[in-house]
Amino acid sequence: MPRMLDVSEDVRAEIGDEEADRLLAGENAPGSYDCTSCRTPGDSEHEATSTVLFVGEETAVLAFAHASCIPSQVVQVSEEQLQGAVRSITGDEFGGAAPQQAVLGITSGLILIEGALHPALVVEPTAPIARPGSGGTTDEFLPLLIEQGFVPVTDVGRMPSVLSGWSVLLAMGQLHAILQPGTGGSGSPVSWWQAHQPLQVTEGWRAAANRTQRVLVFAAPVGSIGQQPREDLLRDALEKAASDGTLVSAAMPLAGT
Repeated sequence: MPRMLDVSEDVRAEIGDEEADRLLAGENAPGSYDCTSCRTPGDSEHEATSTVLFVGEETAVLAFAHASCIPSQVVQVSEEQLQGAVRSITGDEFGGAAPQQAVLGITSGLILIEGALHPALVVEPTAPIARPGSGGTTDEFLPLLIEQGFVPVTDVGRMPSVLSGWSVLLAMGQLHAILQPGTGGSGSPVSWWQAHQPLQVTEGWRAAANRTQRVLVFAAPVGSIGQQPREDLLRDALEKAASDGTLVSAAMPLAGT
């Protein structure tokens, strides 16, 4: 069955006309998929879908995304990141060796705290994250963040403290990155998370961010939160993670508008 796929000229140039035509005809394209951007399910038979080609130094992986999330495009990534993504997709995160860099999933929403709505981002990796250079397989995501200044959450209804040197970059009303302090005392911030394509946020989220000039960032290990379709369900998932002792948070100044 033909798919509602968009194959950009850049992707077509990389994979070739024959493969692109097979995809559009539905021969090689999956009906259902997990969106490579928002991580929620999609269906290329019934909704507009983008083909996204991740290209490393030696490997290329074709993924699919909701067209409303990101357009069809070629994304250049490091070979290490790409191999880690392949292990995550196939369910073989460790591949008999140390886990590679996982993808950080980001969900935006408004959180009610002390009678006011605050813009929040919820960060959850797609795979366990080991301590760099450790060679181990233990998920160290939360300990690593606590070492950076994130604080364990016991009550989602309390404002987290501001994390010095970190910020959330919003440009032209879209989410671009979460920035952390640079290493070596350079003073220049570097990206802790960066969107392959700027992410849309709601008008209400953007208005709250411009009002408060700060964003609340919650983080939890893989499998703790999941993709929640409504903000009340997201709040419930955050509260459960907090009660389980698997949630950390920080407030970050807003950079941009």
